Amino acid sequence: MSALSLPRNVPSSTALHDVRWLRSSRSTGMNNCVETARPGPGAWAGLVAVRDSKNTAGPALLFAPEAWEGFIAALR
Repeated sequence: MSALSLPRNVPSSTALHDVRWLRSSRSTGMNNCVETARPGPGAWAGLVAVRDSKNTAGPALLFAPEAWEGFIAALR
């Protein structure tokens, strides 16, 4: 199955095993931000996972790295 045919979200970010979630260094500590992770080997390898820091067991969106980098660049 190619990365293009995979779902672009997972119902619970806990389904992404052995990932290290990162929070922006500009986060105020009030949990009003998103966290990102790079899933390792498996179906979601090579994608960027994004979840709400207030709901760490909630869904995660999956993006191609180029799409996520373009989104971040547009914010700056």
